Amino acid sequence: MKILLIQACAKSIKRNKANRKAAKMGVLPPAVILRVAAITPKKHEITVIDDTYQKIDYNKNFDIVGITAITMTAPRAYEIADEFRKNGITVVLGGWHPSALPKEAKKHADSVVVAEAEETWPKLLNDFENGNLKAFYYPEKPWDIKFIEPYNHKLGFRNIFTPSQFRVTRGCPVGCEFCAITNQEFGRIHRKMPIQDAIKTLKSIPNKGLSSADPSMTINVKYSKEFFKAIKPLKKVFSCFGNVNVLSRDEELLKLSKEAGCAAWSMGFESVSQSSIDSVKKGSNKVEEYAKAVEKIHKHKMAVVGSFIFGLDGDKKDIFDATLNAAIETELDAAHFYILTPFPGTPLYDKMEKQDRIFSKDWEKYDLFHCVFEPKNMSAEELTEGAKYVAKKFHEKNLIKKRNFKSLKLGFFPFYSMYIFNKSSRDMYLDAFEYAFC
Repeated sequence: MKILLIQACAKSIKRNKANRKAAKMGVLPPAVILRVAAITPKKHEITVIDDTYQKIDYNKNFDIVGITAITMTAPRAYEIADEFRKNGITVVLGGWHPSALPKEAKKHADSVVVAEAEETWPKLLNDFENGNLKAFYYPEKPWDIKFIEPYNHKLGFRNIFTPSQFRVTRGCPVGCEFCAITNQEFGRIHRKMPIQDAIKTLKSIPNKGLSSADPSMTINVKYSKEFFKAIKPLKKVFSCFGNVNVLSRDEELLKLSKEAGCAAWSMGFESVSQSSIDSVKKGSNKVEEYAKAVEKIHKHKMAVVGSFIFGLDGDKKDIFDATLNAAIETELDAAHFYILTPFPGTPLYDKMEKQDRIFSKDWEKYDLFHCVFEPKNMSAEELTEGAKYVAKKFHEKNLIKKRNFKSLKLGFFPFYSMYIFNKSSRDMYLDAFEYAFC
């Protein structure tokens, strides 16, 4: 069969030139759809499109089209799906949003793949060939994570800044109420790829620069230490996610990660208010440990990217200045600043639905830059203005220059990765907040 696989892009990025430019600079290969391509039986002919920068020809002859979407890209995914179905082509939808709202997705598709696709996608293709396509495909059990030969896909443009993603674990047991990982069935069950398979996975990626897509490399510290030791000879350079409670204490893990090629750790600080942290049940975070975690990571010559969320139930109007000051004083090398978003399928969404606090279900606005719910201690407008203020101040050119200068002390790769991160994020985040007022 001729199969087209598409990773949908947010409409806001497609219609805004500055956003497209920033997204292109920082874009990663379409990892989800490439994974689907990798598990597709070799007898089929596959075409892969990343909607961020590639055009879709709706008049081409395909037997089946598979589209993956997160919540903010769902409207665009539905638009693409409807267009193909008008031409009589069978469409399958999958990804986080269709997994959270499969009945909604089914209105725009012939079939919906819910949660993990490793077992169900080949079965779906077989059913389709035999004229027995089902409306929904659910995995019966957690996939036994293992090495799969990657599908080689060349980007439609040359970008020396673009790393490739790898992933050797799945699931996160922490259970933050806002986390979209819980959309996926078995999302709370942490699974590990055998170390030998993990080595094969990284060896199969030709790029030197990599980015970990693992939810956190601090969930199973024993496994992570074995992993870092095993990949050291590969001489890769990568970034990964971790939790404050481990990174503020485990120096052996930091030492091994540095030796393995880690240039930067990303941490979800979420808030500088402990009551706000407690309100979303992120038990791994203690505010008093933030500075210590950053200090230890810097000690081992790695950069730190912090993520913050505004609009948690413990947040009051002073949260914005407090967060900005903390981000600067702890000497973060880069940072994300987001607005709390109740993604469908999460405990936060269910809680806010019961409280009748969600005032918009325009999925395009579920991009972490729009406020779609009623905050507890401020108005939606005050929340949006406050988040925009922090993002704008933190990304002032003089502060970026200071951060880049300090990251020079960490070595070439940490400096280089943070230089690119800050350069791309300045335009992308500020444009995103500007769009939030449209």
